[in-house]
Amino acid sequence: MKPVEIAQGVYRLSANIGSRDLFEGIWPIPNGVSLNAYIVKGDNKTALIDLVKDWEGAARGITEQLREAGLGLGDIDYLVLNHMEPDHTGWLAELKKQQPKLQILCSKKAVPMVEAFYGITDSVKAVGSGDVLDLGGKQLVFEDAPNVHWPETMVTYEAVTKTLFSCDAFGSFGQVHEAVFDDQLSELEMRFFEQETLRYYANIVSSFSIFVQRAIKKLEALDISVIAPSHGILWRKNPDKIIRDYIRLASYMNGPAEEEVTLVWSSMYGNTESLVEAVRAGVEAEGLPIHIHRVPQEHVSFVLASAWRSSGIIVGMPTYEYRMFPPMYTVLDILERSHVMNRKAFRFGSYGWSGGAQKQFDAFTQAMKWDCLGSVEFQGAPKQPDHETAFARARELAKQVKSWKA
Repeated sequence: MKPVEIAQGVYRLSANIGSRDLFEGIWPIPNGVSLNAYIVKGDNKTALIDLVKDWEGAARGITEQLREAGLGLGDIDYLVLNHMEPDHTGWLAELKKQQPKLQILCSKKAVPMVEAFYGITDSVKAVGSGDVLDLGGKQLVFEDAPNVHWPETMVTYEAVTKTLFSCDAFGSFGQVHEAVFDDQLSELEMRFFEQETLRYYANIVSSFSIFVQRAIKKLEALDISVIAPSHGILWRKNPDKIIRDYIRLASYMNGPAEEEVTLVWSSMYGNTESLVEAVRAGVEAEGLPIHIHRVPQEHVSFVLASAWRSSGIIVGMPTYEYRMFPPMYTVLDILERSHVMNRKAFRFGSYGWSGGAQKQFDAFTQAMKWDCLGSVEFQGAPKQPDHETAFARARELAKQVKSWKA
């Protein structure tokens, strides 16, 4: 890859990561992910904003792109760390070894983390909201953005070119190739990144949605020409679009979200599965989109993305030894951790010698403030009345989703 000039003296350095590993050790990335770092060259000093993890040769690629931009590691005076997560800092110890005079700038909360992660204590300086670094002809302005998505997070704004380096905020999954900016994307490519943004937000950022809203409010005072995140494409034609997208995604936490339904189901011997088509038909009878996921065959990452944008959630799950079926318990745990709150819901499922899953499910729905329309629970195989009730219950849920107002 080559360095990409964003504005005079401002460059994107990037590495594409493949699909072999899980992001954060949890989330599949079938379309890979990009790691973006940035160079800001002033008349007097040069700053590197964020780093990469030495992941699939990313560090070597960044070094080569620096060279193509006419710089060596020894030319970097400042390293700005917006966020301490290792995909943005993993190469720090080696960089500091190669450039010992490097000055590291980060938020106050990040200072002890630099030592904890990488054993570095010298030349580390805390900056906070309103602090300015003058590079000569370029000015970096720092703004704390705590819990987007770690407590030490900040963003950096270059005031002359009006470029916002937002780190994980406004990011997405997906590799980035020749089309780096939003105005270079085809309609198909834009839809691709919209979907990758949804899953990235749901998987990585969703549980911090309140803090996303607060951070965006703080950024309203800035005149932004370019948004340059640490994952995904850069926004220069219409940076307001990704801001609006994030505002919308953050609003989904407490519902209502979109007029859509997510059906997530699991089955031991096919008895719970027998009602899936009746449930699907009930939702579709009201003309609503329905996203259907089977677990554990499908990774929870994709379930979470659908659930985050859906106002209705239907859970098909049998009882397993007096409790919820373990694969579904894992899904619901992730939904709870991600704060998928205030949804319309119901559950259907079978049991063998005894029930028990519903009691545990009820406790979950109460904690998540889900408006539960009851359950369709049956022993053994479902009978015709169970099919009819499941259809009616799904249709009623879809009606309530359509009439739900904020």
